[in-house]
Amino acid sequence: MIIFGTKGYLYQLAIMTLVCGQCGNPSAHTLRKRVTKFTLFFVPLFPFSSKYATQCTFCGAEASVSKETAEQLQVQSAGAQGGQAYGQPQQQPGQQPYQH
Repeated sequence: MIIFGTKGYLYQLAIMTLVCGQCGNPSAHTLRKRVTKFTLFFVPLFPFSSKYATQCTFCGAEASVSKETAEQLQVQSAGAQGGQAYGQPQQQPGQQPYQH
């Protein structure tokens, strides 16, 4: 008998301040990476799926983002931590918020 399946892992990559596309409030958003791994006899062997998303801490709305966008947000968050009091970039008024 062979036992196989999948197991999901959730990683928090960054926390940044953005304007939420759902509620419109400038609030903290967590950047998360969800990885699904193939398991054999309950041992995770290799990842076969990765998805990125941001979640508003004010209203709980979640928006999927591409890998490139997630990497860009992570770099912006890491670069801004040295210069600003709260360390997170805010969305500019002319930019479109992330859609769900």
